[in-house]
Formats: sequence, structure tokens, C-alpha cells
Amino acid sequence: MSSEKVTAVILAAGLGTRMKSPRAKVLHELCGRPLVDFVIQAALSAGADDAVVVVGHQRQEVCAHLQDRFGVQVRTAVQDEQRGTGHAVRCAMPALTSDCKTALLLYGDTPLVLADDLARLVSRPDETLLSMLTCRLDEPHGYGRILRDEDGRIVAIREQRDATEGERKINEVNPGMYSVDANFLREALAALEPNNEQGELYLTDIIAMAAARAPIVSFDAAASTLGGINDRAQLATAEQTMHARIANRWRRAGVTIRGNARIDADVQLEPDACIEQGVVLRGQTRVCAGARVDVGCVLDDVVVDAGAYLKPYSVCSASHIGPNAQVGPLAHLRPDTKLGRGAKVGNFVETKNVVLHEGAKASHLSYLGDGEIGAGANIGAGTIFCNYDGFQKHRTVIGEGAFIGSDSQLVAPISIGDGAYVATGTTVTKDVPADGLAISRTRQENKEGYAKRLRGRLQAAKAAKDAKDAKDAKDAKDEASD
Repeated sequence: MSSEKVTAVILAAGLGTRMKSPRAKVLHELCGRPLVDFVIQAALSAGADDAVVVVGHQRQEVCAHLQDRFGVQVRTAVQDEQRGTGHAVRCAMPALTSDCKTALLLYGDTPLVLADDLARLVSRPDETLLSMLTCRLDEPHGYGRILRDEDGRIVAIREQRDATEGERKINEVNPGMYSVDANFLREALAALEPNNEQGELYLTDIIAMAAARAPIVSFDAAASTLGGINDRAQLATAEQTMHARIANRWRRAGVTIRGNARIDADVQLEPDACIEQGVVLRGQTRVCAGARVDVGCVLDDVVVDAGAYLKPYSVCSASHIGPNAQVGPLAHLRPDTKLGRGAKVGNFVETKNVVLHEGAKASHLSYLGDGEIGAGANIGAGTIFCNYDGFQKHRTVIGEGAFIGSDSQLVAPISIGDGAYVATGTTVTKDVPADGLAISRTRQENKEGYAKRLRGRLQAAKAAKDAKDAKDAKDAKDEASD
């Protein structure tokens, strides 16, 4: 086919009742993206210049997503009434520009379709009016059957409902993906009639019209890449396939991915990154060269810079982990956490809207929210940033090289100066100057021999209680026997 404009027409107007959801079927997500995105991207990668998506159910939500995701490269057309696939494509035709020479007809619920297969359709020879994908199924029930003449040429498609008993035995089926000359398509759609059991306009009727004028070119494709998603079980199976594709693509690009790690479609990985078993990477996550994400970590919209190490079972969202920083194990980085070079957040530390500058560390059992921690500062175990007063959030600022002792509470707004020291167990309620020491403990008093007397008193109290409980139980039993 000569280099003329190709527009993908993608049918996406249906509800998808078997999904058991009010959401439009094409907006259900697979590997972090709506189903329809994969079809559009495959079409564009195959050589389509733009796309028209036919919308119906939840059209506002579908249109808003497409605008946000693809901008002007994707337009929409509305099918108000569901009158069949032929009617759906009719609704799309006014949105095709006058210079469109070929329409690539697809369905919005077929996310596994391969760009390479669509590229074969787009390369349709100039002398043909229509090319199509076909596949063979051991159980073809529900699919339109490919009818061929004695010379093997495609002459028509017969839908399951309208097929004869002999036609239903044919196992070559129509997955519904075509490349069609745009001028012929306009003529053929205008000629469609609802001459079928459903009273609908079947797009498949244009096959016989095209075959009567020029040979149809068909391309075999793997059935596993062409099926539509109709229910949650099929969605889950397709997602497994897509996750495997994504993982293998990154492996071939030089990333180590072990076992059952799940990497969503928009995640970006660099060579020599290492993703271990059970990791889940979502959204706009990016893992840079030499970084390691260990077993069971879950990352949403997280940037992991080169050489960083996320230890097992850490959960991070909307955060930036700097070069050679360490997180975890079992740490929780909430949104707007930023770790500088070599910073460390250890086990059972929770952070939110906080910056740890280069070399700062909080190794265990702390909550750090709404604050800034200077380079080289150390946060002891059990430290809490008391940032919320029930109405507003307040900020804690810790200077470079400061030391916060274990089990300290910093009541924000508060500032700890460079090199300052907060003694273990201190509740800090006013600013600490640089190189100052903050301490707020009650004085310890040791009473010699007191523990022995205390134990005796406590043991006597327990013995008295046990005796009373036994007497009460005996009295209750005697009363019941009377």
C-alpha cells in the first residue's frame, strides 16, 4: 500500500454487561491502563496516523481519558443507539478526514493484539479493497465463520446465529480486524441492511461486497492475541499474558526480573536494574540503572535512582529515592517523600511529605511527617514528628548533623539546629539552637530493696483474688445444684 493516511476506527461504545460493573468495559484496567489504550497504541505503532474511537456508554468518562492520554491524535464519535457493528462504524465515518485512504477497523476490548499483525493489515496491496486477520479455534462457538470458495478465496463471513449446521463446523473464524479502502467502506456501509436474526447492521456483510469486486487478503494470527475481554476471568488471564510480555521486553533490554514480579505498562526500567520475586511496580514508577528492588516491594509512581536498594516488603508511593539510598525492610514511604544520596529509611519507619538530605538516616520504628532532615542527621528509634494538631499540619526542620535520640517526640512546628542533640526520651516543644542539647526527663530515683516488697504485695493481692474467684465459682455451683 502506498504511503497514504491510515486512520484506526476502534469500536468502544458497549457497556460490557458480563463485567458486572457500571463502568464502560474499555475503561477497565489491565496492567495499569484501560483496555482501549492497548488497542490504540498497537494501531499507532503499526502505522496508523490517528484514531477515531466510537463511544457510547459512559462517553464523557471515555472521552476525557482519551483526551488526557492521547490528545489530538485520537478523536471520538458517538453511537447513541447500539444497532450493530456496521452501525457503529457508520457513526465513525464523519470523523474521518478527507485525506484518509485506509480505515483500520478494530475493537476496543482486544488489548493483546500485536502491532506486528496490524502492520500486516496496514500494508494491504493497493489493488485490494480489504484485508483481514483470521485464526483457527478448536472451539469456534460464538465467532463468525470464514467462508471460502473452492479456490480458497474468502467470499463471506457468516455469524454464529445465522450459520447453517455445516458452516458452524468451520473452525476458521473472524476476529473482526480489517484494513479497508476508505472510499469503498463508505459505499459498503451505506448499502448495509439488517437482514439477520438480530435485526442489526453487521459490519461483516461488507466482506462479501468487497470479495465481489477484488480478492480479499487474509493473514493468519495467533488466536491468543485476538480475543476480546468479556468478563473478569478473561481480564485476569489477559493481564497475566500482558505482564509476561512486559517483563520479557524489559529482560531483553537488560533488566534482571525474577519470578512473578508484576510490572505495569507505564513503568520505566533501565539496564542493570534488578527486580526481585513478588515485586509490584505501578503507575509512572521508574527504576534506574543498578538499583535493586527486593522481594515483595510495592511501588506506585516512585522514582528509584541509580544504585538505590529497596529491601524486602517496603511500600512506597509518589516518592523519590535518591542515588545509593536504602529503604526498608518493611518501610512505608507515603507521598512526597524524598531521599537524598545515601539516605536511609529502615524497618518500620513511615514517612510522609518529608525530605531526608544526603546521608541522613532513620533506621527503625519512627514516624516522620511534614519535615526536612539535614544532611548526615540521625533519627533514633521510636522518634515521632508530632505534625498534626487535629486541624492543621505543621513542619519539623532538623539541621545538618543533628542527633535525635530514641523515643523522642518533636512537637511541630519545631526547628532543631545544625549539630544539635536531642536526648533520648525527650519531648521537644521549643526550638533547639545549633549545637544545643535538649533534654526533658523526670529525675530517676532508685529505692533499694523496694522491688522485693513490691513483689510480695502484688503476689498477696493475686492470691486474694484467686481465692475469691474460687469461692464465687463454688457458690455459683452450689446454687445451681439446689
